[in-house]
Amino acid sequence: MKTTILFLLIILSTGFTFAQKETFDLVSYTPVKGWKKEQTDKSISFSNIEQQKNTFCVISIYKSLEGGADSKNNFDNSWQKIVQEPLGAGNPKMEAPGNENGWNLQTGSAKFSKDGLEGIAILVTASSGNKMMNLLVLLNSDKYMPQVNGFISSIELKQTGKSVNDGVSQTFASKSNSSVTGLWTNYILETTGYSINGMPQYTAGYLRKEYNFYPDGTYLFRNKQWLTKANNIVFIYEKGTYSVNGNQITITPKNGKSGFWTKTSSSKEWGKLVKYSDYKLEKTTYNFEIIEDPTYGNSIVLKPGKPTLRDGGQFNAANDPYEFRYSYRTLETSIDNPPGFRIN
Repeated sequence: MKTTILFLLIILSTGFTFAQKETFDLVSYTPVKGWKKEQTDKSISFSNIEQQKNTFCVISIYKSLEGGADSKNNFDNSWQKIVQEPLGAGNPKMEAPGNENGWNLQTGSAKFSKDGLEGIAILVTASSGNKMMNLLVLLNSDKYMPQVNGFISSIELKQTGKSVNDGVSQTFASKSNSSVTGLWTNYILETTGYSINGMPQYTAGYLRKEYNFYPDGTYLFRNKQWLTKANNIVFIYEKGTYSVNGNQITITPKNGKSGFWTKTSSSKEWGKLVKYSDYKLEKTTYNFEIIEDPTYGNSIVLKPGKPTLRDGGQFNAANDPYEFRYSYRTLETSIDNPPGFRIN
């Protein structure tokens, strides 16, 4: 398997140049002859599995998605969702970035082991404007590399502009409260500030914020911060009413509270109440955008144009607009209230 990455790097460095035969979304390619083809509305794959020899290779192309301007960040998010979570792979070994036809290419690989299945996962994330696409190769033998190389060398990525929109991202210009109903979360893991092979190293700490917009026009906001270097746990809650008018949502708090609690030996446990702190109720009108993503889940982008007490300050570049993204969550909340704490 040592030659696997070398073969792929040779192909990536020469670009995606050969003629097309078939098309999937923004990609044209020459199919792998004799391999099993499977296609859904989200992906297309070619596979060769030899059970008697216990060898396999699967090549998958995923439908284009809304992506950010940072190609490495797009790769990191894709790696977590496509490789790390479902396959149990570790941090990837990154190769030098590439560029082809206006697309920025990020490539990483790592061993994986899941339910007795072992091999190497290679992910190529292509980013252009507000689009990204992913190609994933899973294999456990170098003998498949001629077919892998031939397939990758046949790929052509269509050139895109910065404002390409295929319906994945939509601004809801005229919606009622029902368009935002549900639980929207921003869960972030604390990092050490160091990275290995380009991947951040995480601690046991976390920051969790969430809005729960109820159908009756009321909402609940909560924020829990358990950080390894902080002496206390921070907890904020706020509730009130909200209303949607076109692409604007106005949040009107009725009551709220913030406070500090000591820690115990577990990040899931609360210690004693240290004190409550002053908390300002802040009515805010946001422009908002809902991004529909059938693969990774929907998200809402709140754009207040200024810092807010609930959402925080500026975390991006100094001249970037104030925007706060929350992901739609179908599971129950991961924020627990302090012991004995009542939300009035």
